[in-house]
Amino acid sequence: MAIVIALILVVILIGCWLLNLLGLPGNWLMLVTATIYACLTPSQSPVALGWTTIVALAVLALLGEIIELAAGAMGVAKAGGSRRAALLALIGSIGGAMVGLVVGTPIFLIGPLVAAVLFGGFGAMTGAVLGELWAGRRLDDTWPIAKRAFWGRLAGTLAKILVGTVMLAVVVAALIF
Repeated sequence: MAIVIALILVVILIGCWLLNLLGLPGNWLMLVTATIYACLTPSQSPVALGWTTIVALAVLALLGEIIELAAGAMGVAKAGGSRRAALLALIGSIGGAMVGLVVGTPIFLIGPLVAAVLFGGFGAMTGAVLGELWAGRRLDDTWPIAKRAFWGRLAGTLAKILVGTVMLAVVVAALIF
């Protein structure tokens, strides 16, 4: 029975990991889920998670957030964008990712994932343009900032997904060994 519960944990963690594609806090949900599992599983169970694993997951989740936010903000900042553009790029990326999830649905499994990442980038791009227009810049001047917001969002999301993959591997390794 313990192995079945551990497998359910892994399936839930994979679901949490997928939320990263939408710009949602999938890695943090992985940490919370693993922590609840560690609290509810007896320490003598063959599939128990130790607190060292939980601390490692917390460090990784924090690292993923820092990388994602830094990549997006640095993209806008390097192009000379305003804080308003950076904030709207973040909001736009989450909205775009959600739209992409719906738009990509007709293509089984891969469609929603790829569309969520790409539309998240386009949402960041749109948000950056709106932020710069709101700050009084001309439309022509927003293009370099929008491009940086797009690529920053993609780089940040991919880095966060990679960190989430490492988190998943840490849990699986802790369950097995």
